[in-house]
Amino acid sequence: MWTAEKEARSGFRRFVAGGLSILIIALVPGCRRGEKRAAEKEALEGDVSITAAFAIYPLILKLADEFQKIHPGLRFDISAGGAAKSVSDTLNGLADLGGISREAHPQEKGRGLWSAPVARDAVLAVVSEDNPYLNELLRVGAGKDVLARLWIDGNIRTWGDLTGDASASRPVHAYIRADPCGAGEIWAQFLGGQQEDLKGTGVHGDSWMAGAVKKDPLGIGYANLNFAYDARTLAPAQGIHILPIDINDNGRIDPEEDFYSTRTRLLEAIASRSYPSPPARDLYLISRGIPQRKPIRQFVIWVLTQGQAHVFETGYIPLPDPMLKDALRDLTDR
Repeated sequence: MWTAEKEARSGFRRFVAGGLSILIIALVPGCRRGEKRAAEKEALEGDVSITAAFAIYPLILKLADEFQKIHPGLRFDISAGGAAKSVSDTLNGLADLGGISREAHPQEKGRGLWSAPVARDAVLAVVSEDNPYLNELLRVGAGKDVLARLWIDGNIRTWGDLTGDASASRPVHAYIRADPCGAGEIWAQFLGGQQEDLKGTGVHGDSWMAGAVKKDPLGIGYANLNFAYDARTLAPAQGIHILPIDINDNGRIDPEEDFYSTRTRLLEAIASRSYPSPPARDLYLISRGIPQRKPIRQFVIWVLTQGQAHVFETGYIPLPDPMLKDALRDLTDR
């Protein structure tokens, strides 16, 4: 990893660590004394089942692993699926907790779904590294209106329509998520529509989306941040490139819009709000009602406090202190 990148990542971690130390000091006194003792001293045992949306799945794996080191008597059963499956499993009692990559819908809250924000990430447009127009795409990017014309209006047919270069006459192959998911919902929201408005060839899940784009030089899709980047190298995943968003819509990617070379740079752009929201979004833990069973309740408390120390290293953005305080207060005051 090049030196400037190491310094950026180190500085961001110091910032996060400093903020978290203050956050934990502020939050823990707000917990009931019995809950604090249970979370910090009492050994917890039993099974905890979680159905997580693809976007939050890597984070939940990490958090569960770290919590299990503190409480080795706990056993976590974690599966991945779309946001709709996570909500369904949670409300129907098939999972103790869920993880979703969007806000809970009013009708879901009406059925008793409780949620707490735990981190932040983003959805990104991705293209194949073998795209014949890649250099031009990276130079000009694509504005929100252009992307809406591609995925919602359906009137962008060629790569020339997308880049403005009439000589780029080969067709665009747009891909969409066929399963109800937070990524599709947030991407459609960014473009001014709903997930069912998106047009393209449907694929299931982030891995399949990334695979389809890798294999298709004329393909374009959207993927959650941690499927668009390699967790080891922090560079874009092998075989794909991130299509930069022309945020100011001036027909080119300016230096202040060019933050996609590594996952760390993009995380910093999300944290500073340089990358737009949506498609940046908050991620949530959910349960059927306020969590009451001790292992589940203490796990959520830990995620909102000490567990935040593991958010950035897993490729996500820690949330602002007030959001975490509000979530913890909602949990511990009832």
